[in-house]
Amino acid sequence: MALRVSEIFLSIQGESTHAGRLCVFVRLAGCNLSCVYCDTEYAAKGAGSPLSVSQIMAKVELFGVKLVELTGGEPLSQPASAELIAAFADNGFEVLVETNGTVDIGHFDRRAKYIVDIKTPGSGQGGSFLVANYEKLKSSDEVKFVITSRMDFDWAVDIVRERGLAQKLTVLFSPADGFVTLKELAGWIIEDKTPARMNIQMHKVIWGQGARGV
Repeated sequence: MALRVSEIFLSIQGESTHAGRLCVFVRLAGCNLSCVYCDTEYAAKGAGSPLSVSQIMAKVELFGVKLVELTGGEPLSQPASAELIAAFADNGFEVLVETNGTVDIGHFDRRAKYIVDIKTPGSGQGGSFLVANYEKLKSSDEVKFVITSRMDFDWAVDIVRERGLAQKLTVLFSPADGFVTLKELAGWIIEDKTPARMNIQMHKVIWGQGARGV
């Protein structure tokens, strides 16, 4: 079964606890959400190019880097992504999966590390997170909140504390571009003593807003 691929490229991992590492990105096309701050609309709304799992594997292996991230769009919305994740793991790759949390991660290979976005009210997609995923998360996974306002921040802090997320895995707080500044979010985290890691999109700092293939 083919997957719809938007792009495959080698870059510096810009987010999560893996930020700064060389990483091959496989960005799949299509998304089931429409967030107000989406920075990959070309992938979310694009058709992509059909590639088989073996074709994707061949392209990724050419880079000679063993850290790979499956992203989108929403990569888990394509059924064949399960086969691709397993193929990467079988071939000795360290696999990261960036997902919006609407798809049951329990249906996918748990050798991968899942970076799960819990959509805040300000995203325009609040309430989309699949509650069952809370029980599927492992200590090697991470959860991310993209913050658009102080209301979003307070909402996210409540979720983190009510669910005990910081005791289970890494929690990431990211400022939404054009909504919250780095200083604002940093100040709120310090003031609140939030048990979360501030997550800055390093690739945007290096190459600027809107750069593709980085």
